[in-house]
Amino acid sequence: QVQLVESGGGLVQAGGSLRLSCARSGRTFGGLAMGWFRQAPGKEREFVAAINWSGGITYYADSVKDRFTISTNNPLRMVYLQMNSLKPEDTAVYYCAAERSGWSRFIHLQSRYDDWGQGTQVTVSS
Repeated sequence: QVQLVESGGGLVQAGGSLRLSCARSGRTFGGLAMGWFRQAPGKEREFVAAINWSGGITYYADSVKDRFTISTNNPLRMVYLQMNSLKPEDTAVYYCAAERSGWSRFIHLQSRYDDWGQGTQVTVSS
């Protein structure tokens, strides 16, 4: 069982920055990868970013590329999402997720992920 706890959400003005953290505990699986997803009010949850177990491979949604950075400082025990140049459309609940199958070209699909955190609210005011 993997436990995921997100933190770092809050209210920020457009153009500002926030750093989300995800603490992972529990069993370690070979080939584990981690991702961030978000869900805005009235919309479906969508992929934001993913990182492989070593931190050497990352992948981003087009909407956040060049503004957000996913990283890990202790292979997948802590995963971060640095969000810069925030826009009102970035407002959402952000979820951390873990998957056990390893990196693939389908890493953006929610169905690949086995464990999810409770989410942290990010609100960007205009």
